[in-house]
Amino acid sequence: MTIQNIRIAGIFGVTGLLLLIPFTAMQFTQEVNWGPMDFVVGAILLLSAGFAGEIIFRLLKGFGCRLAALGLVLLILLAVWVELAVGIFGTPLAGS
Repeated sequence: MTIQNIRIAGIFGVTGLLLLIPFTAMQFTQEVNWGPMDFVVGAILLLSAGFAGEIIFRLLKGFGCRLAALGLVLLILLAVWVELAVGIFGTPLAGS
């Protein structure tokens, strides 16, 4: 197994573990109420960010460049996630 294959397996594993958090919370409280599409959209967002990170690691060689690019990917992920969750920016994505 190559290091790239290990990283790709890690992307899928971390995505699954992160999606287990709201799934588990739904078993214990009514405060978390995700539907199937919420999990699909969450998986798409997390996998997209993970694969963007993989592309960054493959294409960029400098530590500073990688760090800046990964930071940008994380910032975009968080902005989209927050918009979909609470509609902080008021775009049509959040149903505003």
